[in-house]
Amino acid sequence: MALTGLGRHGHGHVGAKLGGRGRAGRATATAWLWSLTSPRLIFSGLVGFGTTGLLLRSALAEPLVFGAALAGGVLFERGIVGPAWNFLMRFASAPALTLESCIQDEVRAATGFDADGQGLITAEVDGQLIQVLGTLRPEDRAAGIRVRTGDRLRVEDVDSRRNRCTVSYVGTEMN
Repeated sequence: MALTGLGRHGHGHVGAKLGGRGRAGRATATAWLWSLTSPRLIFSGLVGFGTTGLLLRSALAEPLVFGAALAGGVLFERGIVGPAWNFLMRFASAPALTLESCIQDEVRAATGFDADGQGLITAEVDGQLIQVLGTLRPEDRAAGIRVRTGDRLRVEDVDSRRNRCTVSYVGTEMN
């Protein structure tokens, strides 16, 4: 599985980086060859190969059984397992976003910040408004910036373990 991941992610963009049609075609062919090592593809192909071979071994001569078993493996993958897999994957949801997804996003101060440069901020994460502790970055505190309710801030860093963010000052609320 690690090699298939390397093949898909490590070589999938080769054509875009190298430019040119010939190289892009080779990159596509390489990606296709790597996709043949998918565990699902290998497993379903072998199940179809073995089942077809067992069913036809008494009806056909041995070289023909091998060819028919190969065709049966491909047919089982392409005709049964592949469509069933694609149907089930339609129900997969998008991964949930976490607090880290709002790095470099603009957020609002929910409260004025105290003398230590800390206060509540409101951020939108995965379609929900959440409030977490925001700490003004040291450069902005040293510059004497005071954050008031509604001021615009930018998330610079996230400490997801402690559910807090380091923020920088962007500007005042615009109405």
